[in-house]
Amino acid sequence: MSFNWNGVFPALTTKFTAHDTLDLPMFGTNLDAQVNAGVNGVIIGGSLGEASTLQLDEKEALTRFAVERLGRKTPVVLNIAEGSTREAVRQAGLAGKWGAHGLMLLPPMRYKSDHRETVTFFRTVAESTDLPIMIYNNPVDYKIEVTLQMFEELSDLSNIQSVKESTRDVSNVTRMINRFGDRYKLLCGVDTIATEELMMGACGWVGGLVCAFPAETVAIYKLIKAGRVEEALEIHRWFLPLLELDLHSKLVQYIKLAESETGIGTEHVRAPRLPLIGHERERVLGIIRRALEKRPVLPEYASLPVKTA
Repeated sequence: MSFNWNGVFPALTTKFTAHDTLDLPMFGTNLDAQVNAGVNGVIIGGSLGEASTLQLDEKEALTRFAVERLGRKTPVVLNIAEGSTREAVRQAGLAGKWGAHGLMLLPPMRYKSDHRETVTFFRTVAESTDLPIMIYNNPVDYKIEVTLQMFEELSDLSNIQSVKESTRDVSNVTRMINRFGDRYKLLCGVDTIATEELMMGACGWVGGLVCAFPAETVAIYKLIKAGRVEEALEIHRWFLPLLELDLHSKLVQYIKLAESETGIGTEHVRAPRLPLIGHERERVLGIIRRALEKRPVLPEYASLPVKTA
């Protein structure tokens, strides 16, 4: 059950062809770019991966492809976002059979569960599998907050190991550390405040724009953890207009456009999402291209010693 949650974990987009089928060759191209930049793991089938539109056989194909391509050196985490506990348990079991090394687990979808129901949901899924689990805490988008008391009640479950911290409250990193010490590994799940949360003690970053800019994302993480904060801040300030694309309801289209511009993705999305057109596309494209014109030369970061909790 050992799992290293330190570092950068891209929430990968799902690559589609123009005919709405999985584009595994382009998915592989992006995987290679992530690994070459030094990410520490990848997450499949998250919100950015258009999870709600994926069929079960497509999740299997993506997971098996990533596991085969990456081996055990770069762990593959499968997201589970389901409306029923039974289906979440079933998919946790399938994830293990498909070769996934860990799970990211959201609270129940569509139904706003209360405190007891939310804790019971997480406990039931965790007790059904030996896979390491990261709880996704995003009350802004999913309307259920995983509170400190809930984490207290789940703390006896050794495979619930980490938290994708997406409350958008930087102070929550300190609250979690004050309450639990290093019991839970905290990974920032909001691109625009990842630099701040890493400096406050988060051990990792579940990124969105990393899908298009893996090297810059990993460089910020490693520079901060090596104590070279000023260099990290310089990259962050350049990066911020791009990182803000992660906050929009069309983050999938925006980030896929960025992937297309950097040559490691395409703009194809699955309906009901539609590709960007007109003024909106030109506006987002302008943000991306202005950033590319001033793309920073990165310091050598790959061999930096990283202080981990």
